[in-house]
Amino acid sequence: MSRTILMGLGSLCVLAVSSINALAYDATAGKAVYESSCIACHQTGISNAPKCGDKAAWAPRIAQGIDVLVSHADKGFQGKKGLMPAKGGEAKFTTTDIGNAVTYMVEQSK
Repeated sequence: MSRTILMGLGSLCVLAVSSINALAYDATAGKAVYESSCIACHQTGISNAPKCGDKAAWAPRIAQGIDVLVSHADKGFQGKKGLMPAKGGEAKFTTTDIGNAVTYMVEQSK
């Protein structure tokens, strides 16, 4: 194969891998998770949780990327402004559930 073809294939692989996580989460499914649990803090701002739909509060978080946001929500996070308990305090949620909910909130807050 020529070098140009190999470089092109390499670029496609990188693009495909970087897109996997963005495609792995479903905002529609995340709405149900959000409404069943996340809404308790992310609607009212308890513990300085960024309110769903608050573009200014979410912008710096969104800039970190979906992987960071999902990791913080899944594993828990203590930030300068507040606290995110692991899985929002709901051990029943899977990482995919959390990713779906985070994706839903991000979509509502762009």
